[in-house]
Amino acid sequence: MHIGQLCRDDLRHFVYNHFVMDEVINVIGGGLAGVEAAWQAAEMGASVRLNEMRPVQQTPAHRTDKLAEIVCSNSLKTDEPGSAPYLLKEELRRGRSLVMEAAEATKVPAGAALSVDRFKFAELITERIEAHPNIEIVREEVKEIPTGKQDAYPPVTIIATGPLTSEALTAEIMRFTGDDQLYFYDAIAPIVAADSIDMSIAFKAARYGKGGDDYINCPMSPEQYDVFYNELVAAKSVPLKRFENTRWFESCLPIEEAARRGFDTLRYGPMKPRGLPDPKTGREPWACVQLRQENLMADAYGLVGFQNHLRYGEQARVLRLIPGLEDAEFLQFGQIHRNTFINSPKILNETLATRTNPRLRFAGQITGVEGYVESVATGWLAGINAVRVLRDQPMIAAPQTSAIGALCRYVSNVETKNFQPVNITFGLLEPLPVELRKKHRNKRERHMVQVQHALGDWDAFIVDFYRGDAETQRA
Repeated sequence: MHIGQLCRDDLRHFVYNHFVMDEVINVIGGGLAGVEAAWQAAEMGASVRLNEMRPVQQTPAHRTDKLAEIVCSNSLKTDEPGSAPYLLKEELRRGRSLVMEAAEATKVPAGAALSVDRFKFAELITERIEAHPNIEIVREEVKEIPTGKQDAYPPVTIIATGPLTSEALTAEIMRFTGDDQLYFYDAIAPIVAADSIDMSIAFKAARYGKGGDDYINCPMSPEQYDVFYNELVAAKSVPLKRFENTRWFESCLPIEEAARRGFDTLRYGPMKPRGLPDPKTGREPWACVQLRQENLMADAYGLVGFQNHLRYGEQARVLRLIPGLEDAEFLQFGQIHRNTFINSPKILNETLATRTNPRLRFAGQITGVEGYVESVATGWLAGINAVRVLRDQPMIAAPQTSAIGALCRYVSNVETKNFQPVNITFGLLEPLPVELRKKHRNKRERHMVQVQHALGDWDAFIVDFYRGDAETQRA
């Protein structure tokens, strides 16, 4: 049939199918979600423009211009089989995730957790992205959501600017969503030089022996804990902006805020001594501070769970009350920053596209997922679906039983008046069938079966996806 004989809609469809792959996918934000989205789209043959505003415009928390820079803890959480975080990581590994590949290549000892040398991690990802022939990195601040020319298809765009989105783009997103940005405060933990830790007091061990000597532990007696606690709650903090209510993310609560909830809160939280017997006494101490290796050189250690927003002088004074840290050299003090996110259940569907514009999608912490790997997971799906939009193919949603499916289902469908960020947990996952729940009464055993069940569904999904993508590219 001659083009002139096609109806108007058919003509648009013809032009779209034959020329659309010349389009460029815009990924805004070079954090964990952005680099994963860009990588997945580029690996599928699409041309990608990755926009990162650093170093032209810095954020309150970043320190370098590297892509995928980790600003808080260097831990990607537990990688123990049978756990929900393990399931999420394993899905990404089987999905050929760039970020998970980099994490494996730059990991440092951390017991059952997957922790990375944050500098080498960001450096490796930056090198891989820069070397990809289908990716162009643009170092400038994007202040508007790309809309395209009048009467044309709007550009395919993924907004993955994270919780530290610039003020200009935040204002644009607010206009687009018709809603105020939601927010919470996040805090960063201090890092000390390894050779400034007194190892005649501290000892090396991992909790319950999982990982050998992967952590440095500073034991406390009841008297030492009492002095530390009272000085901590009395220490002066950096004031927040007067016009904002204080909203903390519970899993990253500043240690001084946690302490104010009760005298023993820390002993049952970040300073719990369970599974950490002191080799000098053979007994568990009254309280214990753990330090996790920060880099492959093992010359820097971060205080686990000690994120805070105390003034720098107060941090040095109070934290040097911890046995073994009396002469600690601080390579980084704790600090606070404001994290923003959108009201995703009103805006996104399970493919992470906006409900009003299928060519615009969000990914990463700005969607309301909390955690490094959770952000990567949304970037993985957003990148794949961006290419499918260009090919005029149906969007894909992750399997309902999978961890990635559970996260996307939560951010797009949860019914709540107070939408809050979430980590992956078994509470988000689709329950096992009744017959399997009855068969496996033990909680740990049930979780192992649930992970195996989810990975079986994930493998089938991945096989179908990659087979379909290969056939599309051959065609």
